[in-house]
Amino acid sequence: MGVQHIDVSATTTAPAATVHALLRDGASWPTWSPLGSFELESPGPDGGESVGAVRIFRTGRVTNRERIVEVVPDRRFSYALLSGLAIKGYRADIDLTEGPGGTTIRWHSSFRAKVPGFGGLYRRSLTSFIQRCVDGLAEHATARTQPHGRS
Repeated sequence: MGVQHIDVSATTTAPAATVHALLRDGASWPTWSPLGSFELESPGPDGGESVGAVRIFRTGRVTNRERIVEVVPDRRFSYALLSGLAIKGYRADIDLTEGPGGTTIRWHSSFRAKVPGFGGLYRRSLTSFIQRCVDGLAEHATARTQPHGRS
């Protein structure tokens, strides 16, 4: 059972601070991603959605529990999956690189399938899901920075 890797990206005209604020606000995720709902199960030691916080996202019959494992203001947001999918060791790092034309969002993750032979299937499915997340995040961040933008 080999490690599976996902690496997708999108660019927004929004500054990195805007994108990072959306990532840190779990309640915003159902607005810009395919996720159905959000709940903060437990805050981090520094309060709210800081490192160590456990967040729950529900989509249909799937409930994922994730722990925030790294936050670098305006540069990186990382989380690890605690439960919800038949995979183990899932960690996602969302890196933000601000340039003259805006911010590049790179969402990369790795995991192992719990069931031998299913790694590729999960990778393909999650790649599509995560690409929808990163595209939605980029679009939503852009809209937030436009005059009369949606939020």
